Parts: sequence; structure tokens; C-alpha cells
Amino acid sequence: MSEELAGRLRQLRDATGRSLRELARDVHVSSSSLSRYFAGQAVPPWPAVVALCKAAGRDPRLLREVWERAKEGPQVSTAAAAPVRNDLPHDVTAFTGRREELAALLDAARNTTMVAIDGMGGVGKTALAVHAAHLLTADFPSGRLYLDLHGFTPGKERVEPAEALRVLLAALGVPPGRIPDGVAERAALWRSELATRRAIVLLDNAANALHVRDLLPGAGESFVVITSRRRLVELDAVQPISLDVLPTQEAAELFVASAGGTRPGDVGEVLRRCGNLPLAIRVAAARLRHRPAWTLDTLAERLREGELAVSDVFGMSLRQLDPAQRRMFRLLGLVPGEDIDAYGAAALAQISLGNARALLEDLVDVHLLQEPAAGRYRMHDLLRQVARADDTAADSGPAIARLADYYLSGLLAVKDVIELVVIPVPVIVSQPPPALPDLSHAGADWLDTEWDNITATFSLAVELRVDAPAVGLGQFAFVISLGRRGGMAQLCRGLEVSMPAAERLGAPRMLASHRYLLGAALLRTGRLAEAVPELQAARALMAAEGDVVGEAIAIEQLAEVRLYAGDAEGAIELLRQATGLVPPCEAAAGVYVRVRLGRALVQLGEYGEARKVVWDLLETARGLDRQKERMCLDVLGRAALGLGAAQTALDLAEQAVALSRATRHPVFEAISRTDVAVALRHLGHAEEATAMHAEAMLMLEEAGEPHRMVRSLLPYAKACLATGDRDAAARHFQEALEIATAHGLSYLASAAQAGLAPVS
Repeated sequence: MSEELAGRLRQLRDATGRSLRELARDVHVSSSSLSRYFAGQAVPPWPAVVALCKAAGRDPRLLREVWERAKEGPQVSTAAAAPVRNDLPHDVTAFTGRREELAALLDAARNTTMVAIDGMGGVGKTALAVHAAHLLTADFPSGRLYLDLHGFTPGKERVEPAEALRVLLAALGVPPGRIPDGVAERAALWRSELATRRAIVLLDNAANALHVRDLLPGAGESFVVITSRRRLVELDAVQPISLDVLPTQEAAELFVASAGGTRPGDVGEVLRRCGNLPLAIRVAAARLRHRPAWTLDTLAERLREGELAVSDVFGMSLRQLDPAQRRMFRLLGLVPGEDIDAYGAAALAQISLGNARALLEDLVDVHLLQEPAAGRYRMHDLLRQVARADDTAADSGPAIARLADYYLSGLLAVKDVIELVVIPVPVIVSQPPPALPDLSHAGADWLDTEWDNITATFSLAVELRVDAPAVGLGQFAFVISLGRRGGMAQLCRGLEVSMPAAERLGAPRMLASHRYLLGAALLRTGRLAEAVPELQAARALMAAEGDVVGEAIAIEQLAEVRLYAGDAEGAIELLRQATGLVPPCEAAAGVYVRVRLGRALVQLGEYGEARKVVWDLLETARGLDRQKERMCLDVLGRAALGLGAAQTALDLAEQAVALSRATRHPVFEAISRTDVAVALRHLGHAEEATAMHAEAMLMLEEAGEPHRMVRSLLPYAKACLATGDRDAAARHFQEALEIATAHGLSYLASAAQAGLAPVS
């Protein structure tokens, strides 16, 4: 048959954009017959040519002369033709999931000549490639070739390009005597032979781009699929398809299908132990299938005991790493948080930022690390186990200390950006990190991104007795979270568990700071009796160190205990004592303590004196930071309300809300929103007041700040009464009573009880 006609027919096929099976259905010709026509093994009858032209939107008259020549020329005997080679492995039983990736692969077979499937070991690259190749069999009539290159096969030498080319050429029927010795010559012959065929070639388990470069086709219509644990970024013409672990639903479907049905027990635990890796799931499911007496819980127990060593899958990947890459891989296995950035990795490994970035990208390329977002790196749980098991004798303490010092350095860098409310604690970074991101404008974003990693690193530092970073992170977590994140109970526990570390350090001022912060946290969780001795100890330690500012803020917190207990007069006495200790040069401490005095005066009902005390501080506070200004505005607004100037109170409270929103302190914003709501109620806008109260309560609930919720619930209940909603008012009074009682807020509990009596 004329090769000219076969080529024109293939052009028609490509113009339709349809698969062989779809085309066979549309033109009413069998797919096997179409395969012979496209391969030049037979001349189609003229009606079949017309049907193909119609499907492609072409004029069949243009092909009549070519068809006549082919029909009159010598015919190729199909009986004498060499058998078509099919080396594909058996299709995977119960292939499940991968719908998008499979669709992309099948589509690529129509539009390109090469695809590379990459992913970590056991993620199902070969299963996807083989399954797709079986589906594409009819579209590639010249042969289906498969070669395992053993790039990552434990115990086997990889198949080098020269040997791979010999095997592939022999599979195409090239006699051994025609296969040259050199790699370049073999590669040229391979491209020449493949150019005249329409075959699918599956090159499985490639070590890297160099491993397969000489095996790639040139011109022609063949389709090559490569699988590798490494991203083959050096192969520009290859379309990549990257695989991750299976989504949970697809993983469950695969497990049930592979196990031969469902069993009693928790399949979720089994999947977690398998890391949603298809290979691990199939191994576990096969184990279950051959043990009828086992339940899923039995299997999960065996997995917990490590009976199924699925991590062995990654052994060959590790052997491909150079020493620097392998060290970074091991260190990343120690990371306690969900992810890490390049700066954190540089600190962890104690190397330059540039080296860290290069190593991280290397590990991403070989799928030992994931990059879910630009610049953020995460390790799969199974790989984390492999990394930790790779060097069990190593002491993780120094690496975690370096990581903790990185986070501590970041916290110190953002403290001015986020405008701390309380006096900074005397934290010292033992080992500054190799590099730190520019946090002058993005400090708050960095803090929000890293917060979970910071708290996880703190917990591990405590566990490993890495004392200095543990104490520093514990203290700064409290200071920074006071108005930004809330969660006082968790912060209190953190300070408690790190107290032994603070005592071991042998640094009196650091220990004093820790006792002060723990006392403040205990106070805010309602544990007043435990808070007092901690604060008294902090005061004594600071006095012994000659730290008058530290002593003053410890006294201020002892005054706060009095306020919680409803003793405003006792609190004012202590606060006047504290203000006398702060020297004039300590402006920030002076503002902080005097504003607290103003707040106590408001609670006592001395609104005029409170206004006078705080008004004199306002300009100084504005020169310090916006949160100090916000503190002044809060007290001035409440004093104005007490003096009958509700509109002034509203204006001041709204300014305070704007400041906390600008500095991203939602807890303080909620407090000021409550003040706005109270002023609105006094101005006769009860409906607006209840709406504002609801917003404030939602913010406090999200922050987990029950002691602050009480102060918002009481006026919220009063606003509901002003709208006539007695049921809502009763609910809020009751909730306030329960929280106040649980947190030792006796004067607020009394107020809640008094409010509840007439409405319940």
C-alpha cells in the first residue's frame, strides 16, 4: 500500500481529534481495520475514505487520485507482516482514582509525543502509566513496548542507555547484527525506526533526565511515557504529570477493591498508617484479603507495630542523594510543624540561605519533599518516618535549638511591627539564624503563617529540654498572643510546662519574667489563688535584680487580681505604688501602668480623676505605638460615658476599634467594639448595639477568651433588654454568671446575678 495514502489518512485522523475507538464508531469501520489503514498495511475501500474525510471536514475528491495509485500498487500481505509487539505488564487490578491525571495522559497521547509521570515511591506512577497504555492500545497499532529501567529498584543495577537501546531496538525487530555498538549510533537508529511507526513506549522507573535522554523519539507519531521519582525538568519537550498521594475517598475505594470487600473496623486508621500511598494500601489490603479472621482494627494494629515495612519503598531514593541532600532530608524529618520555609531550613541545617534553597528544590525534584505553596515545604508523614529512622543515633536537640532560635529571632524582629501591649520580656537568642526574611512590612503575615510551627517547635523544645529557646518561645508566645490570637488557657499551659526550663537556666531576670507572665496567665484563666504567689515571686526577683520597671509591672498585675476580686480601692493603692517606681525615662512602662490606674478609677466610679490621669498620657502614648494609644482611648471613652458624654464615648471607642483593626489585634478590637455597643445603647440605638455586641462576642469566642467574654456579655444582656428581648438577656446573664464564677471574677459574677434576677 502507498505510504502516501497512509500518511494522508493519519492526517485525517488527527484532524478529527478523536480516539481510534471513537473514530471507528463514527465511520462504521472496526478499530482493527482502521489501525491497518493508518499503518499502511491495507488499502481501505473508497466509502471508508469518504467517511473519514467527512469526519475530518475534508473534501474526499482531493484524495481520489492518491487512493487509486495505492489500490493499483503492490499490496502488503497482512499474513506476512511481523507480529505486533506488546510488552505491557498486566493492567492493574481494581485501578481506582486518578481521574484527572488519567484524562490528562490520554489527552496528551493525541497532542504530544512524550509525557513524564513523576511522584514519590509507591504513589502509583507505573500503575497509571500501564493502565493508560492498555486503554491506548488500539490507537498505537505498531506496537506497545515496555522497559523497566530500574532507576530506583532496590538490589538491582539500573539499565544504562546503551543496554536500554539494544533491548528496544530488538523489540522493534531489528536483527542483532544491525544494532551498532555506540550509544549515539543506537539512539539514531532507534529514532529512525520509531519514526515510521505509531507505537507506544513505556519507559518505567527512570533515575533522571540523563537516563532517558537518548531513548526519546524524534519525528513520527509514536508516544513515549516515562515514569520517575524525580521531576525531569531538564527535558523541555516532555509534558509533566505529577502525582501526589490519593485523596481519602479514592484511597478508601482502592483499599476496599484491593481487599475484596469491606471488613469491620476503622478504615481511616489503616489509610493513615499507609499514608494514602497506593502501593502501601495494596500491600496492606493484600495482607487483609489473605486473612479472613482479621478485622480492619487487627490490620491497623499490625501497621502500628511496623509489621508492614512500606517505608522500604524509599530506600533507593535515599541512596540517590548526595551527603548534603541526605543531611537536609534527615533534618527536615525532625521539623515538628506542618511545613517550613527556606529561612527555617537554613537555620535548621546551619547553612546559607542559597544552599538551603538549592537543597530544598533538589528534594522536591526527587519527590522526597512537597512544595504545596511557593516557598513552603512539607514532608509526607511516611517520609518523615523514613527521615527520622535514617539516623537514629543523631541528637536532634541542637537542630531543634537552631530552629527555635530562628522563630525566636523572627518574633523579636516583628515585635515593633505588631506593637506589643505589655513590656517586652528579656529574651536572648542563643544562636542567630543564617538569614531572616524582611519583616519590616510583612511581620504580621509572617507571624500568622508561622504560628502553628512556632507553637509546635516550642512543645518539642520543652520535651527535648532545649531550655533557652523553650523559655523564650513560651514567654513571647504569651506576649504576642495577648491581643492577637487569644487562647489564654493554652498559653498558660505552655508557661507552666516550660517553668522547669526557666528554673534550670539560672538567669534570675528570665525566671522573674517567666513567673510574672505565668501569674498573668493564671489570673486570666480564673486561677487567682495560684496567680498571686507567682506574681509575688516575680516582684521579689525583679526587686532583687534592681529592675524597677519589672517590679512595677508585677505590682500592676497584683492590682489586677484585686480588680478581678472586685476590690478596686485595693487595686488603686497598688497601682499608685507601681507608678511611683517607674522612672520618667521609661515612657512605655509609665504609660502602661498609669493607664491601668485610670481603668481601676473607672471601675471605682472616679470618672473625672480617671480622665485626668489618662488624658495627660495620650500624646506620649501616640509617640510610642498605636496600641498604647488604643489603651488610652479605651479608658477615656469609658470615663466619658460615666460623665454622661455618650457621643464622645462613641467617638473614642470607634477610634480604638480602628487602631486595633489596623494593627491586627482582634481581641482588643472586640473589647473596643463592646465599648462602641455600650455607647450606642446609651444614645438610644439599642438594635445597633446588639448587632455590635454580637460581632464582638464572635471574635472573643473564636479567640477562646472567656474572661473577656464576661465583660462583653453583661452589657450585651442589657442591650437585649433595651430591645425588649428578655429571653436573650436572660441567656447572656446566665452565661456571664457561669463564666465569671468559673474564672474567679467575683464582682462580675455578682453583677450577672443581679441582672439575671429580674429577667429570669
